[in-house]
Amino acid sequence: MNDAGGYINFTTEFLSRQNTLRPGFSWRKGYGSAGVDGFNFMINSSLPINDKTEIYAFGGRNYRDTDAYAFSRDSFDDGDNRAVPSLYPNGFTPRITSNITDVSVSVGVRHEMENGWNLDFNNTFGKNNFHYYIKDSNNASMQDSSPTDFDAGGHFLSQNTTGIDFNKYLDDVASGLSLAFGFEYRTENFGIFSGEEASYGLYDDNGVIITNPAVQNVATDSNGDELPGGSQGFPGYSPDNAVDRSRTNYGIYFDTELNVSEAFMVAGAVRFENYSDFGNTFNGKLATRLKLNDYFSLRGSISTGFRAPSLAQLYYNLKFTNIVAGTSVPSLLSANNSTVTKAFGIGQLSEEKAFNTSIGFTFKKGGFSATVDAYSINVDDRIILTDNFTDQAILGPLNVDAAQFFANGVDTKTNGLDIVLGYDFNVGDNGKIKTALIGNFNDLKIKSINNGDLNEFTFFGPFSQAYLKAAAPDYKFGLNLGYSCNKFNVTTTLTQFSEVTLQDFQWVDSPATTQAEADALFPVATDIYEAALVVDLSLGYEVSDKVKFSLGANNLFNTYPTPQFDGWTDQGGLADSVQMGSDGTYVFARLNFSL
Repeated sequence: MNDAGGYINFTTEFLSRQNTLRPGFSWRKGYGSAGVDGFNFMINSSLPINDKTEIYAFGGRNYRDTDAYAFSRDSFDDGDNRAVPSLYPNGFTPRITSNITDVSVSVGVRHEMENGWNLDFNNTFGKNNFHYYIKDSNNASMQDSSPTDFDAGGHFLSQNTTGIDFNKYLDDVASGLSLAFGFEYRTENFGIFSGEEASYGLYDDNGVIITNPAVQNVATDSNGDELPGGSQGFPGYSPDNAVDRSRTNYGIYFDTELNVSEAFMVAGAVRFENYSDFGNTFNGKLATRLKLNDYFSLRGSISTGFRAPSLAQLYYNLKFTNIVAGTSVPSLLSANNSTVTKAFGIGQLSEEKAFNTSIGFTFKKGGFSATVDAYSINVDDRIILTDNFTDQAILGPLNVDAAQFFANGVDTKTNGLDIVLGYDFNVGDNGKIKTALIGNFNDLKIKSINNGDLNEFTFFGPFSQAYLKAAAPDYKFGLNLGYSCNKFNVTTTLTQFSEVTLQDFQWVDSPATTQAEADALFPVATDIYEAALVVDLSLGYEVSDKVKFSLGANNLFNTYPTPQFDGWTDQGGLADSVQMGSDGTYVFARLNFSL
């Protein structure tokens, strides 16, 4: 770019992927992965000013147009008054489409000072915008005048971070000392914007949106039952849901690494952060490595950490239709700062706090390498989404029958083991074989449920507990086998998934409120997904230095999770989103080229 060098790289990606449909025996269900059309553009650049100073910038824009199916609605004749008979005489499956835009840009300068310190000053901005459009749906309370497509509104999140970092390496202290410190200032902004009135409105018999329930009556069907409002599949955000909230935080850190000798290293770091909405945190880390010989090293660490509640967890709110005790009911996901949340005894969200330890070893000799690390992660005040509360003394005036909240609900402990083994060797004059075994063992336990005076089964029952535990499966192993010779290569990956146990929707259909009721549900409401093996295969050929072609298949043998009764699974398919997912075999051909 100039006499001192520099570069600018552009990367673009076009993506078009149709929905996958795995509805089981019900032809109308749209269960499967969402369709996506997207365009991504990224830029990465650097401009040296001189041999001491460099200006850099990177960023881009990602756009995705997604198309997913909601739960199916039966016809009115089959007893489902969510379907307008004149629009959908046989019932319908709403589609939740969305336009998702991500924009980011980062600009900074790096400078090597005369005293040996390196400086990096940077500003990074990013924003995500999520806009929902509901199609092939209706607002049942509008009856025959209902539209079938709705602008449901959406939400956005932006962050701007300014930071300055200093680092220096002192080779004359012991066997080398690295020092680093810095300061960071961040602003965040989260908002919800409303959709069109028909997407969220509840209408009376005259087709007028209900603003005064005391004098207006909800539209009813021919059986005299009230008709639900809002677009089916995903109700729109109303002006009452709209929020625009911001916060700031700053952090200061210091990091050092000392090579006491060629064989022994110790490192430490501390970080202080202040958040405008919940206060201060102070965290640190100690780590060490001992090299016993040229091949074998021991290592370990101990640290504390935190995760601040996101602005979405603090302020997201929505009225929607949920299944409670086997019935579709108007429900509320209540913002953390609302009077409703406080009335149920849910406290203000605070940060999750973690205490972590690990110990392990590394080994490398010839073509063989191994790393094994055991770890323990304790997380207190973990943020969860509660189950459904139904106290009508609080919820009745809001015209909803159930409510959920984000809360610092559980304390967990996870013990685990990470294993990475590799062995590379040559075959003949030009052949190379690379093998790698990557494995993980996990044991996640819920130490306590922080339900206070609230009923534990209503606050965070077995159904939700099972999903939390399933996020850390007992084990997962992957064996990668690769062979290359001249311009040809082949790669095979075998992935072994552990058994996963979930609790199905019977817990929501017939909620347990006592241990005796829970004990009766466990034998009939437990879904077991058996351990499974998935095989991926890829063949590649290097046409030239700039053109490469590959052909392959993921999940070559079309393996699926263990089928369950789709009337009780959480997502309405023959299996929930566990293990390898429900898409089955994916065959691909790729042509990569560089200019």
